[in-house]
Amino acid sequence: MDASVKSAIMQELAKVIFSYTAYPTNQQILSVAEALVSKFPCLREPGSFAGLYGWQQRIKNKMHNYRAKLRSRKYSYPEIEINTLKRKHPGDAVPSKNIKKPKKAEVNYLPPHPTGESQETLEKERLDLIFEITKKNNAKIIADKMNKTFSSRRVEVVSLSPSVGVFKERWPALFTEAQIKEEFRRITTVSLEETFMRKLDEYTPGLLRLMRAKGGAAGCKMRPLLDTLNDIQNIEKKRDAVVCCLINYLGERQEDLFHDCQECEDYTDKTMKVIVKHSVMAEEDPSDLSIVIEGNQVMEGCGSRTKACILLMGLIYAINIEYPKELKNTFEAFQKLFLEIDGAKLLKKVHSLKK
Repeated sequence: MDASVKSAIMQELAKVIFSYTAYPTNQQILSVAEALVSKFPCLREPGSFAGLYGWQQRIKNKMHNYRAKLRSRKYSYPEIEINTLKRKHPGDAVPSKNIKKPKKAEVNYLPPHPTGESQETLEKERLDLIFEITKKNNAKIIADKMNKTFSSRRVEVVSLSPSVGVFKERWPALFTEAQIKEEFRRITTVSLEETFMRKLDEYTPGLLRLMRAKGGAAGCKMRPLLDTLNDIQNIEKKRDAVVCCLINYLGERQEDLFHDCQECEDYTDKTMKVIVKHSVMAEEDPSDLSIVIEGNQVMEGCGSRTKACILLMGLIYAINIEYPKELKNTFEAFQKLFLEIDGAKLLKKVHSLKK
């Protein structure tokens, strides 16, 4: 094959890949290479590009060179600029160290600012937004300004990694149910609550069969809750029971996600928890469910444990924080099974559950 033809193919592939993500994973690059040689079988022939592996390596190298080329241009690409050596701390000034890139399949991880806007003009919009939330009946104005300042928030959370308390002070409008869902949609293009609930309900019959057949310590922990399911008519309570049992099924502890307490109990020392408050008079049904991250109550009035999990997923994406290590299987199941985001590569226990 002529070198100019090879170069043209690589250039077009790089453009298309970059339109989806600046930092494709090995699995994504492999899928592109497979699609290419499937479409053009002649590329598998010896000597063309050493087959599939050769194309995979060339695409990987081309993406590296393509990003380097874009850095030298006048137009700003935030997702690339954030990883330039001049933007890194002196201790991290190595090309391959501490690269900021999507880790949970974010589609709009670090988007460019809207045309005609800069960080300075969007900062003015942020200040206007703080003023707007003090008014009544202006949800439309708040929604429009939140959408307009999306790129500014992403620069802030990705480049500065502010504490949750500081970020909430700067962007109080984000910490509402409606805006958490919208922010998640902006980042992933996925409808947060609708997708999660639909897949949870779809998987529930199969999950219950697996859970009831589970033995060992996990089976013993789930058994009392599973035995009550036949008497539960409320769909929210049934979903809550399935989510709680799922945590145990995956070998993790409900207590690491849900903290049941009395209304008067202090919970500000919790790193990331769903606080389930019970009144002294009614211990069965919680009086309130709230979300605490880094000791800050960021949401209240979540309604149910399942709803709290959904909003917590939205917050994790919006604030750009990692899943708790002790609940990595649970949150991966939330992301990859219930929200259908990046389900190709799964942790061992989640993969076994999906099969």
